[in-house]
Amino acid sequence: MAAKDGDGWTECAQGHRHWGVHGASGLLLVHHDPGGTPYVLMQKRSWWSHHGGTWGLPGGARDSHEDAVTTALREAREEAALGADGLRVQGVYLDDHGGWAFETVIAESPERLAAVPANRESAELRWVPLPEITERRLHPGFAATWGEIRGTLRPETIVLDVANLIGARAEHGWWRDRAGAATRLLEDVAGLRLRHPVLAQWYPRMVAVVEGAAKGVPDVPGVQVVAATGSGDDAIVDVARQARPWERVTVVTADRGLRERVGALGAECAGPKWLLSQLG
Repeated sequence: MAAKDGDGWTECAQGHRHWGVHGASGLLLVHHDPGGTPYVLMQKRSWWSHHGGTWGLPGGARDSHEDAVTTALREAREEAALGADGLRVQGVYLDDHGGWAFETVIAESPERLAAVPANRESAELRWVPLPEITERRLHPGFAATWGEIRGTLRPETIVLDVANLIGARAEHGWWRDRAGAATRLLEDVAGLRLRHPVLAQWYPRMVAVVEGAAKGVPDVPGVQVVAATGSGDDAIVDVARQARPWERVTVVTADRGLRERVGALGAECAGPKWLLSQLG
């Protein structure tokens, strides 16, 4: 286990040659402008490199001790002088070739960060608006997966109606200790690997709204806890209302009236079973 122990060529089950004996990873950095248009930071590969002159993502071989996110952020630093401060990882897309895989790490940036070629692998780095991406000569691997990946660029927030969820979970005696039941639920949610129809790893922003006797639950890493000062439903509606126009918000509740209120704001809804079935 050492730095750069992933460098080298290998062949996948499909007979293709790939750089990265342990696989490879790249960073898809996306920023939405005030009008909601996504911009993706694209890298033009140097002429001498594999598929030189094509446009793709900063990325490269994964070392044996790294995960996809660590590799993508390291490669972005080495190739585009980008730091990780302020970036929020939204998920990982897996392109499995059989015995070799490329993992695209999708992350949101609050601004179009300055990026310049930091080594010989990059000829140019540019923020490209989404509609113009396919107008460029794309790296074959990126071009093959872009059709699926482009649908995952919107940041996603899941809002939990905790009072509704602990009732649906129906732990023995939950009504006598609502704060304890809420705490156990949030701890389980924080450790949950949510399923996504496209992404192999999914990291939505999680907001849990608590009310009444559960308002004193402690903070849980990975979950933003909002204590309702009045009605829990009103607090959930406020969270949905504050979302950015391009953000996808899903409220997890079985409350029909609440579903109608957040639906009028453009939010989607899922029933408690969607979450509780993943908790086992």
